[in-house]
Amino acid sequence: MVEPKPEPPSISAPPPPPLTADGGAVAPGQGSFGSLFKIDRPKLRVTSEYDSESSVFFNKISCKLLDNLAKLKLSFQNANNGEVLEPHLYLKSKFFSLQYDVEENDALLNTSLEIAPGLQFRAATELKARQGEVAMVADLAGPAYKFELSSAVPSIGMPRATLKFPLGEISLEEKDEEEEQQKRTLSLNGTVKSHILNGVYTARFSDENLDLRYAYKDSEMTFIPSLSLPSNALSIAFKRRFSHSDKLSYLYKFDTDSWSAVYKHRVGNDYKLKAGYDTDVRHGWAALWVGNEDGKAKTAPMKMKVQIMLQVPQDNIKSTALMFRVKKRWDF
Repeated sequence: MVEPKPEPPSISAPPPPPLTADGGAVAPGQGSFGSLFKIDRPKLRVTSEYDSESSVFFNKISCKLLDNLAKLKLSFQNANNGEVLEPHLYLKSKFFSLQYDVEENDALLNTSLEIAPGLQFRAATELKARQGEVAMVADLAGPAYKFELSSAVPSIGMPRATLKFPLGEISLEEKDEEEEQQKRTLSLNGTVKSHILNGVYTARFSDENLDLRYAYKDSEMTFIPSLSLPSNALSIAFKRRFSHSDKLSYLYKFDTDSWSAVYKHRVGNDYKLKAGYDTDVRHGWAALWVGNEDGKAKTAPMKMKVQIMLQVPQDNIKSTALMFRVKKRWDF
């Protein structure tokens, strides 16, 4: 009896690739396992600024790494001959930052860690000078109240104690009073703020100096008198807004009889005209800003800010100077 020959194993077609939500097939390398190792190319940002007064280009190149966990930045200057000046490299993350000076071969390290709920540790070190500072910050009755102890490294005395609260802060530290006798005394510094008569009163004291300032502001006017003791230097700043586009600022110093005035006219959010005079330098000037004066190039038209200033000396009109500054940003 002849035994039947076994049939060869059937070769079945490979299973179809999985489908996406829209019914399409998932391409190789795009599955769940491959997506874990997918790294997008970091976006590169280049900013260049030229100042006609110094004839120097200021350049910055930066990018964010590891899904915005860290930021890398390189800054340097270019003179007229193309020479690279003052190159600095920065690496910054949530808990650590590094600033490296290429010319000086020196680095500044900063670390900030939360070692327990409401307790933070900070440290800063300058490698070449072999000195720095360490600090511990603790929350007291919530994050609005903080107590900080900080000390220089290497330590040369008692640590500085600082108490921060919603109305200001007060610090106590040791300072050298007489270097020859190496005598150290305690110094009390601080700032206290309070709301009085629809304004903000600020007292700032440091060593033997006391600065008093009161600021009143509403939708049309700002009035700021300031007094410094014991020098008795009194000044008054006054700002008057005539419309959404026009504002006048004036500052007078009683101890020197000097004053300055600035008139501002805004056209939209990206254009500003300013003109002013300052008796301290005896200069009149006028300036045009294209792009928000206090904003970044990112928000300016074409990501470019331009400042043009005409400066007219009162004592020598022939030395009138026209200066400009241009800042441009590119995103790649």
